[in-house]
Amino acid sequence: MMNHPIIIDAKTVKPYILELVFNNNVKKHYDFQSLIKLDIFNPLKDYSFFKSFRISSGGYGLEWNDEIDISEYELWTNSY
Repeated sequence: MMNHPIIIDAKTVKPYILELVFNNNVKKHYDFQSLIKLDIFNPLKDYSFFKSFRISSGGYGLEWNDEIDISEYELWTNSY
């Protein structure tokens, strides 16, 4: 199993785009615009709610509530 860097910082830089900083000092951007079309991520269309994320314990993803989260693997692999 391959280890992926964990998230040490994250911030909103544009609507629905986050800048992520990983523990290997790489900065990447992740665009949520296609994900918010999926039912599970639909609540993130509310931009105030979208901006209310927090980094999961240990840096293994981002979470908004008990139902909506996204892994560091997804964020690392599909960011630019």
